[in-house]
Amino acid sequence: MTLLGTARLMDAAEAGGHGTGAFNAVLLEQLEAVLDGAARARAPVVVQVSENAVGYRGALRPLAAAALEAIAATDTPASLHLDHATEPELIRAAVSCGVASVMYDGARLPWGENLATTREITDWCHERGVWVEAELGEVGGKDGAHAPGVRTDPGEAARFVAETGVDALAVAVGSSHAMTERRAQLDLELIGALREAVPVPLVLHGSSGVPDPVLAAAVRAGIRKVNLSTHLNSVFTGAVRGVLADRPELVDPRRYLGPAREAMAQEVSRILGVLGAAQSAARVAAPFEAPAAGGSAGKAAG
Repeated sequence: MTLLGTARLMDAAEAGGHGTGAFNAVLLEQLEAVLDGAARARAPVVVQVSENAVGYRGALRPLAAAALEAIAATDTPASLHLDHATEPELIRAAVSCGVASVMYDGARLPWGENLATTREITDWCHERGVWVEAELGEVGGKDGAHAPGVRTDPGEAARFVAETGVDALAVAVGSSHAMTERRAQLDLELIGALREAVPVPLVLHGSSGVPDPVLAAAVRAGIRKVNLSTHLNSVFTGAVRGVLADRPELVDPRRYLGPAREAMAQEVSRILGVLGAAQSAARVAAPFEAPAAGGSAGKAAG
């Protein structure tokens, strides 16, 4: 069984100076692709289930149970994370399902309300050993926090982390959610400033639109958790389209979902290499002293 806490994966990323891939899954085939790709890269991985995915499926528990079983059956160090939850009720349900970590997204709320709600959720999760990621942005949620021109202020970020006690912070540095073209440019200087100001790992959302060289540079600048969803969905769907275009007579979903799973696994493996995480699984899985939730290291050694 290789289910690890997200805190442990983040501590290892800080120590090793690499980025940890955090990939969303909606379908069982995508879940398998994430774990297979990580196994090929010999890299740890965070499997993510988003609030939107739960809405699509109608329930969290079946998808979470499938993810936990799949992780338990692989040699790949992995954790299960609830992504972009805006409702405290969903966070409580996810914790009851066995997730290792949650991301509470209160970016749509006014500063004071976001601060208070995030603090309350973080305290509740820490009492149960669950690691917490939050996002600091402007009113407007995901679109507002990562819209062009919106940036996270290092001073506000430091205050937010200090007053909420979160274990990681998603920051707005130039990426945008749901991009299907990889042309986003990140503010690397700002990432460096945030790293100096914030004592917890930095998270990049909207990474699907960021070119490989810029992703690698962001990791060098201090990003430690890299979320991808849209890009992998594009790879998966592109493979399905290709198979059905060549063989329009197919009706067996295994005939087109199988190639899609394989294409996504290959891309997961490749991206993990871009993040510098390849070949790091053994180091992550090795015994070492890892802080509990609420105590994750903020700066990489060296």
